[in-house]
Amino acid sequence: MSTKVTPISGFQEWLPNGRIVEQHVLDTIREVFELHGFASINTRSVEPVERLSSQGEDADKEIYAVRRLAAPAGDDSEPSLGLHFDMTVPFARYVVENAGKLTFPFRRYQIQQAWRGERPQRGRYREFIQADIDIVDAAELPGHYEAELLLVIADVFSRLPVGDYTIHVNNRKICEGFYRGLGIDDVIGTLRIVDKLDKIGPAKVADLLMANGLSQEQADKCLELAAICTPDGSFVEQVRALGVEHPTLDEGLHHLQSVIATASEHAPGVAVADLRIARGLDYYTGTVYETMLERDPGYGSICSGGRYDALASDGKRTFPGVGISIGVSRLLGLLIGEEGLAASRDTPVAVLVAVNDEASRAESMRIAAALRSRGVPTLVAPKAAKFGKQIQFADRRGIPFVWFPSSDAGGADQVKDIRSGEQVEADRASWMPPSEDLRPSLVMPTTD
Repeated sequence: MSTKVTPISGFQEWLPNGRIVEQHVLDTIREVFELHGFASINTRSVEPVERLSSQGEDADKEIYAVRRLAAPAGDDSEPSLGLHFDMTVPFARYVVENAGKLTFPFRRYQIQQAWRGERPQRGRYREFIQADIDIVDAAELPGHYEAELLLVIADVFSRLPVGDYTIHVNNRKICEGFYRGLGIDDVIGTLRIVDKLDKIGPAKVADLLMANGLSQEQADKCLELAAICTPDGSFVEQVRALGVEHPTLDEGLHHLQSVIATASEHAPGVAVADLRIARGLDYYTGTVYETMLERDPGYGSICSGGRYDALASDGKRTFPGVGISIGVSRLLGLLIGEEGLAASRDTPVAVLVAVNDEASRAESMRIAAALRSRGVPTLVAPKAAKFGKQIQFADRRGIPFVWFPSSDAGGADQVKDIRSGEQVEADRASWMPPSEDLRPSLVMPTTD
């Protein structure tokens, strides 16, 4: 009995070519994270629903609950476990559980899948890969780490074909201090409303703010603050010009000014101070980041995060941290799915070893073993067909070289670049393909 296969929306499954691109991106991210001193960890896929649902107003709506299908009859209890929707919540739990075995400040990276029960749409998936880095310390976390994470992301994106991008940076203390200076008590509620600016625009945000108890003047001031965006430290003067004072505001301005100054020195042109950025999750307490592609700002943030001071705590000690996350699936949905970024071939294989006849297949396998021992991805032809057929087999898969074993005892093997047609003698013990052909490369789509 056959069953019709029906795709499920919100899940990425690439063909082999796309998967090569995805692996190249993941390998690049991993390499840069390790260059900056981050150690890899993995955490379990599930966390207590209670912990997951405590991280924001809408968090409980996004959680996929986990329930055993063979639960006892009549068991109507609420599920206690859910799939994590980001890496920060499980990481905070991991730190608390292993605090006695970790050396602080602890620098970790984590590249894993996460799940969100939201409606799939452009750039948003039910299952997706995130690549996170965090720095956590015991008791105190120096502010310079908040600038350092920005530089790590700039290093990653300098090695990937992401195009022009901007990291928008703010500090939640600026917003908190400014709101309190205006006499606003509901800071979190105000932040959540201001965070909707990109979705609904300033007029509707102002209406929501006033519906939440703010006066017209307070709402206007909040929008004036959110409109400030500068590539340098001039945002400080613009905030001061609004005439609001509060110690927390002063602290936030100082921290953000330091982050922007560091970014300007080490990654010029990458970051801007954007006082509109708030981030929706409740646990952020300091610097927050969102990264936009210049060619398509409407696509939303491809890399975001921020500082948190109370997310990881065992009741006796608190472990403040700062983290930032690359939305790998979100980024690749655009680069591969929409813009056509591809690999130069559909297979990692660089060389196809031809088979003269089935009686000599063992010799072809020896050649392949010799090439593989020196790191050359190699495949032996599946059939001893005519050489034209074997070349065609390689060509269809993008394999650039075909190796022809000598048919004469003591004769020389030959290798052919099937793209140019050049064929030369080759020694299995020393021949190497050009470095650019050893592994598949990324190919940007051509534009007219």
